[in-house]
Amino acid sequence: MAKTSESDAASKPGYELNQDSISTGKGHPTPTRREKELARKQPLVSSDRTAARKAARTQMQAQRERARIGMAAGEEKFLPIRDRGPQKRFVRDYVDARFSVGELLIPLMFVVIILTFFPQPEVQAIGIVALWAFFLVAIIDVVALGFILKRKLGAKFGVDRLEKVRWYAAMRALQLRLMRLPKPQVKRGQFPV
Repeated sequence: MAKTSESDAASKPGYELNQDSISTGKGHPTPTRREKELARKQPLVSSDRTAARKAARTQMQAQRERARIGMAAGEEKFLPIRDRGPQKRFVRDYVDARFSVGELLIPLMFVVIILTFFPQPEVQAIGIVALWAFFLVAIIDVVALGFILKRKLGAKFGVDRLEKVRWYAAMRALQLRLMRLPKPQVKRGQFPV
């Protein structure tokens, strides 16, 4: 069996010379390991520090913005540790689905502050008594919410997994819906199952 050249193979019937079958070199020698390492090597301190600082600042801003958007959207990896987990998500969704009296507490405080500017002591007293009465109703609402959530979470996740969820629910229920972070993922009335 002798080797055949391309010209001999081309003379045989049924053989077509194809450009893809002709092997060509890559056109340059294979770089040595040392050359590759030198090409990869970068200085520890950039020669242009202001440009490096500006690039680092831009990169950090982009990361912070991505984390802020992710946290607002409720993505698990961007949430603080206190907001992570299926129990906390259930609590957030339950609190966001219901109307809480505590949501009106901050606007009422602004009204009471405005009422304290009136010179009549009766108006000031009415505002302060209304604020304390409303505060008492908000506390009763939050305590009831805590008992409801404890029962629902115990049925869904088990009794041993209920660390500080009532306090978490209370703090979320006392905030205005617009100011809650992570932002509400459900509409009012869409209770989690």
